[in-house]
Amino acid sequence: MTTIQKKSLSVGKYVDTNHVNAVIRNYKQERWAQSTSRLGKEDSRSVWFSIEELEGFIEKVKGHGGDGIRFYFSVLPHDYTEVPEYAGRQNLVLVASKTKETATGTKNKDLYINTKEGAQMLAYGDGAACPPFFCTGDTDGWGDIGITIIDRGDEGMVVV
Repeated sequence: MTTIQKKSLSVGKYVDTNHVNAVIRNYKQERWAQSTSRLGKEDSRSVWFSIEELEGFIEKVKGHGGDGIRFYFSVLPHDYTEVPEYAGRQNLVLVASKTKETATGTKNKDLYINTKEGAQMLAYGDGAACPPFFCTGDTDGWGDIGITIIDRGDEGMVVV
């Protein structure tokens, strides 16, 4: 009898609170401050999806033979009308993927499915952005995780 051992696809890990605070602080200083300045309004710092919708998307991915999800950073169009307050702000798009073995190694390919409109990427996006909304737990106006002071040179300092 031949036994086929499945290779683990795990790439992430559980991290502690110090790690979370450090990487979010880095993001605020190295990316968020600049995007906020360019945008002319506070850019999103987080995007929220419910467990129910994530589980539904995961089941759909599995049902189509997918074995992973790629999280793409995105920016909604400046003329976004579904939620006008989100216009121009960062968000996330989740794209189903499937691991493929190629001559050059293992690749995670975006997963396309057949629809009545033709082949379409299996994707989910446009989560609840904070800011401008859905900053649950933000009772003091400083955000959910940590306070970061950003020195913007001649433009002064900002507390995020």
